[in-house]
Amino acid sequence: MQNEENIMNCFTFSSRLIIRLLAASIFLSACETVSPTSETRSNSINSLPKPKLSDSPKLTAVSRPIVKAKKHLVVTANPYASRAGHDILRAGGSAVDAAIAIQMVLNLVEPQSSGIGGGAFLLHFTSKSGDIDAYDGREVAPQGATPDMFQHSNGKSFKFHEAIPGGLSVGVPGLLRMLEMAHKKHGKLPWKALFQPAIRLAEDGFSISPRLNKMVLRDRHLKKFKATTQYFFSPNGNAKMIGSRLTNLALAETFRTIAKSGADAFYNGRIAQDIVNAVKSSKINPGRLTMNDMAGYIAKRRDPLCMPYRKWFVCGMPPPTSGGVTTLQILGMLQGVEMASIKPNSIDAVHLITEASRLAYADRNHYIGDPDFLDIPVGRLIDPEYLIGRSKLIKIDRSIGKAASGELDQNLTKKFAPDESLKGKSTSHLTVVDKSGNVVSMTTTIENPFGSHLMVRGFLLNNQLTDFSFNPIKDGKFVANSVWPGKRPRSSMAPTIIFDNAGKPVFALGSPGGSRIIGYVTKSIIAVLDWKMNIQSAFELPHFVNLNSYTDIEQGTPLVKLKPALEQRGHQVRIRSMVSGLHGIAITKEGLEGGVDPRREGLPIGD
Repeated sequence: MQNEENIMNCFTFSSRLIIRLLAASIFLSACETVSPTSETRSNSINSLPKPKLSDSPKLTAVSRPIVKAKKHLVVTANPYASRAGHDILRAGGSAVDAAIAIQMVLNLVEPQSSGIGGGAFLLHFTSKSGDIDAYDGREVAPQGATPDMFQHSNGKSFKFHEAIPGGLSVGVPGLLRMLEMAHKKHGKLPWKALFQPAIRLAEDGFSISPRLNKMVLRDRHLKKFKATTQYFFSPNGNAKMIGSRLTNLALAETFRTIAKSGADAFYNGRIAQDIVNAVKSSKINPGRLTMNDMAGYIAKRRDPLCMPYRKWFVCGMPPPTSGGVTTLQILGMLQGVEMASIKPNSIDAVHLITEASRLAYADRNHYIGDPDFLDIPVGRLIDPEYLIGRSKLIKIDRSIGKAASGELDQNLTKKFAPDESLKGKSTSHLTVVDKSGNVVSMTTTIENPFGSHLMVRGFLLNNQLTDFSFNPIKDGKFVANSVWPGKRPRSSMAPTIIFDNAGKPVFALGSPGGSRIIGYVTKSIIAVLDWKMNIQSAFELPHFVNLNSYTDIEQGTPLVKLKPALEQRGHQVRIRSMVSGLHGIAITKEGLEGGVDPRREGLPIGD
């Protein structure tokens, strides 16, 4: 078997996509050659019948119209943000320019989900060169962080909502440094111009959306802090009403300062000092952030993680997010299955995808963390031979139950204990294609709804440190995702771009949803590529996810009726609310098609 370095060279991109695509045929040939047959695996996934014409999947009814464009297109979680990105594209801006303008408006109108007090992962495809850049703007733990920082003096771990509010959960924000890095390479319009839509909207005011109102009503921590109480609630203590106009003059001034002086104005000087003061002086869970932590933040450009899937090439983010690795693992384990012959929303579709997910999440929980601190076997995890071996564990007639992580290098296998904590649900995703064919797929977050609930200069600070394991040691072993000074917490964000075998992008997507992001994205990829659904139909499919435990089914959907059949195959089934926020763009011969998740307030706009 190839060594780790050689495998990684095959599956990461550091230069042109077209060069790497030449290696794809090797992978595909290997899968075709060594994939077990139904004769050797009578009750395994490869024993499924070949597709018949009558079994071809039908497109689901589209409750929201697909939006088409010829020139450029943006898709975001909020109409205000989509309009801002569209205006930037019309002004001659690049996909990255539009993404920056979108993010600033999202900070204002969707403050519960993302903003300059948080972090993001951004994938960028450059049409002219074929280059793919992966930008890591993940928050980092301050130098004062310790592995036991989320444990009481008696050694008992904090409960999740006990750790969220206040300064202890705040990591050094990475978003602005990352966007600045991407803009220096891919931007066309001046940095200053990209903040103007958000500044105007913050000063003029925007209408509170139903989603923002709902999130305020449901939140348990906002009224614990004076700034968030004054901003989100009326003097009578009620949440400000849907449709009422909300201004944020403090945020407008913050944006004006950053627009003029760049990201340095955020990481040094008065803004940074106000952030540090808010964290350290928090009346709940005072934190450990310092001015040196702020000034020392470094955004990183990493090699995207790519792997063939049938005749396509799927590219995602590498660690510290687990999104790319885990998505590729699930797809890789299903390579030998005729997914096109399996009907969407069928028992077999749910069973097979969730079984592959069990295995992938077992590996995710065991091995993935910050690659700057850990020797993560990424190449081995997506090695075709390894994934074929894992796929043999999947049976069509019964669930494998709780999956164990795969046996890799003996030292690696024995070194770490799994971290099965599943956190973080407040996130947003945006996708942009500009007139030159450049593509941005970016997932952005402050972690839980309203982050740490600390508001500074009009924006909320993240609670990203709660994405670390609260337990640094388990069964005498070190947990890969434990807290350490300067370390990035593991994420599930999965911004993705998919290419055809000529190296041209065909589909870009991503979603919020915490640890379920991977399931939402993977199912949508299968829906578009295997089931030939248009992007809007794919995003409107009912959800089903397994994180190596329960099989969760989206409540109020036709999948609920599958519960008895799934239980008969050995699944433990829960019916749950599953609010994703899938936003993406399909790039077809006829032009661009934008899809939005009906579970949120998104809007595609293009020309």
